Amino acid sequence: MSAISLGFSGLRTFAQNEKSNNFHFNNGFGPLKDFDELMRLPAGFSYKVIARKGDKMNDGLFLPGRPDGMGTFSTAKGKLILIRNHENSAINTEESAFGEQNKLLSKIKKEKFFDYGFGKTPHLGGTTTTVYNESTQKVENVFMSLAGTSRNCAGGITPWGSWITCEEDFLNKNENNEDGHGYNFEVPATEKIKLKYPVPLRAMGKFNHEAVCIDPKTGIVYQTEDRHEGLIYRFIPKVKGKLHEGGKLQALAFVWKKSMDTRHWEQPDTLIPGTKYAVKWIDLQGIDSEVDDLRLRGFEIGAACFARGEGMWFGNSELYFACTNGGARKLGQIFRYIPSPFEGSEKEKEAAYYPRLELFAEPNNSELLRYADNLTVGPWGDVVFCEDNKKPRIMGITPSGQYYPIAENIGHASEFAGVCFSPSGKTLFVNIQEAGLTLAITGPWQKRKQS
Repeated sequence: MSAISLGFSGLRTFAQNEKSNNFHFNNGFGPLKDFDELMRLPAGFSYKVIARKGDKMNDGLFLPGRPDGMGTFSTAKGKLILIRNHENSAINTEESAFGEQNKLLSKIKKEKFFDYGFGKTPHLGGTTTTVYNESTQKVENVFMSLAGTSRNCAGGITPWGSWITCEEDFLNKNENNEDGHGYNFEVPATEKIKLKYPVPLRAMGKFNHEAVCIDPKTGIVYQTEDRHEGLIYRFIPKVKGKLHEGGKLQALAFVWKKSMDTRHWEQPDTLIPGTKYAVKWIDLQGIDSEVDDLRLRGFEIGAACFARGEGMWFGNSELYFACTNGGARKLGQIFRYIPSPFEGSEKEKEAAYYPRLELFAEPNNSELLRYADNLTVGPWGDVVFCEDNKKPRIMGITPSGQYYPIAENIGHASEFAGVCFSPSGKTLFVNIQEAGLTLAITGPWQKRKQS
């Protein structure tokens, strides 16, 4: 089939309902049972608290509170590195790495802070890095790896061994802020105690960032935005793997309809689950504006809007992202994006076979999905996501749309966050944000590979 024919074929797919989700539970790992007063897990599974806010770290600071997005990396010696975000701003002094009233602030040189707040209102977000021995299930090192950023929410791992951490904030310079906020930062995965010199990735846009994921084939970065009318962004770097050298920022749009509203709040039948829709990308201007309107300007020129884009993860030649309060009942949606074989090429070439976007999950059923937040792709290929509510679960979804529970938080009225697997696939890490806990969950994960 010619490239032109492929293009026309792609345009027709938005009228085809190739499959529909079977919205029901499957057996998964089995029913959840009370493990203790904190967690419910399937039989054969257990967990260990490996980090608790206020713990003394190896660099002399305290482990900050409000842990959020996380990513894992292998080390040369067979251990793993876990990088963890902390969703703190300047006002979260009770969650600070620097102790009561930031008394330990002087332990870090000012130039290692992105925003020192003139020494009065330092921004208290950032990342911590943990070196974890998966065999012994022990933490061997933990330290601050990025300081002075604001509300580091989610992020994403890179194919070249670093973590992109995202500020879910929008601030300009003023009498309290030494710099603006609303940027991404790259943090190296290293075992050595090292505080990264903070350099914002301004070419990736200034907005309420949530998560990113990177296509290892092209090096293109995809981004979510946590706003009720947010966009989905694509960043094409000038040089693959070197994000600081700049690139082009674009927003996702539907081929067949300008300024599509995917939220289903007013038009519940706009998108049919399981249908693959042809989509394209629109160039954006004024990406580092001091006016918080990038998403609004993008929508005006044709980009689609989404209901609070949250977690995002690249799977097997496709990526998934969650929209926390999308859907007719505002219980959440999960989308799947399939890149074009010509992804990131000249528009004419990419248009020969458009990328596809599928509404992967919108059951509008609180038994199945309640406010999907951070997500990952399990080693067996299913989507695994956290819920953001007062009694959240970790849930799995099979490719055919069958749901199953993995864990439930019954001890704290707090969301799960940062769900991710170790490189070996033997351990699932997750945070209980308000409690300031990081858990390592182990068990017979291989059962899903066999089912």
